Amino acid sequence: MKSRSNSMTELAIISSVNHEGKGIAYKDDKTIFIDNALLNEEVEYKIIKKKKNLAFAKSLNIVKPSSQRIKAKCNVYGICGGCSMQHFDEGVQLAYKQRAFEETLKHVGNVFPESILSPISGPLWHYRHKARLRVKFVEKKQKVLIGFNEKMSHFLTNMNACSILPKKISDLIEPLQNLFFKLSIRDKIPQIEYASNQIRHVLVIRILESLTENDKSVLKYFQDLNEIEFWIQTKGYDTVRPLFSKTINKLVYKNKEFNLNFSFNPTGFTQINPFINQILIRKVMALLNPSKNDLIFDLFSGVGNFALPIATSGAKVLAIEGDEMLVNSGNKNAIENNLNKNLNFKKIDLFDINRQELVKLGQANKWLIDPPRVGAKDLINLLDDETKPELIIYISCNPASLARDSNILVNEKNYIFRKGGIVNMFPHTSHIESITLFERNE
Repeated sequence: MKSRSNSMTELAIISSVNHEGKGIAYKDDKTIFIDNALLNEEVEYKIIKKKKNLAFAKSLNIVKPSSQRIKAKCNVYGICGGCSMQHFDEGVQLAYKQRAFEETLKHVGNVFPESILSPISGPLWHYRHKARLRVKFVEKKQKVLIGFNEKMSHFLTNMNACSILPKKISDLIEPLQNLFFKLSIRDKIPQIEYASNQIRHVLVIRILESLTENDKSVLKYFQDLNEIEFWIQTKGYDTVRPLFSKTINKLVYKNKEFNLNFSFNPTGFTQINPFINQILIRKVMALLNPSKNDLIFDLFSGVGNFALPIATSGAKVLAIEGDEMLVNSGNKNAIENNLNKNLNFKKIDLFDINRQELVKLGQANKWLIDPPRVGAKDLINLLDDETKPELIIYISCNPASLARDSNILVNEKNYIFRKGGIVNMFPHTSHIESITLFERNE
């Protein structure tokens, strides 16, 4: 039991839990990260991967469980790498994410907001309205697998349902496995990309060889029976098209609160959790408080998830995005919603923008920043007396890059960190989104 060999198991008591939901134990001057383990639990584990002073392990048996532990809903929990915190109670999940958010700001960024916003949370299950699922024909098992990778592995999880996907799609995983097994190109389908606007359900099948007429007949029958839409992708995203229609009708997401329609392609970027997104938009509008006298930059704007609601206030909005397809979709959305007089989308690579280009955009008094995981360090470093807005709302999907950028804003650019809080966009995962507010210190 005490051997260090990877083939043997060992015992440990969990002394803390990191922001990814992994239990932390210490043994022989090595820090061991153990999945599916909670604070103070005694765990039997097996080391999967070693580094110099670190090790990553899989829990095999919870010898003494924590009172905070609950039974995971998913029957492949612990195998699938899609969710890591199903053994946490909902309240405990939020508490850990809140603590991770605050500690990262303190220890990485040396900053902290004047006030903490209440966590934004919503439905725990069937919330994910966009996902990419791997497909794999396993010849030995004579079966097609559809789902997510196993934890810390390139193998595909053998699953027949997924409770974070919409129930309609979850219920179709096993029928889709049987369907794809019947196709002549069952070994030439690497993935399915799913997207929904809660009315239409589109499944984009990535194919590496052409479908036969019999394949198409089988797919058409399944499509009609289950009231879904099959699209195909043969190469890049420009090849995405409906399988049984000559007309490409984009999906439309309706924001009833602001009377807006957002058109998007099933493979394009859109909000994964529409329930939380609606609350987040409302919070952004409250903090931003846009008016007709404002010039507002929406940076890393996508198709206008925030830009369009902001523009309904009458504020002049410049939405900036580096992806041309998203910019084109954004401008179309502005026209279709009669907001193009005060809303314009512009293609600029915000990771490569210089000060001169930023100055040319004009002096915005408010910024909304919603960057990818790497954050917006280079952009924030360009701020000076000529470009600094009065107010910045920063939406983050990575506490570490947020902490780094917050440090620059507060300690170098003379901003006050007014507010900050977490957004539980992805329940049962370790993913932490947040919203923060900074004001220029006059």
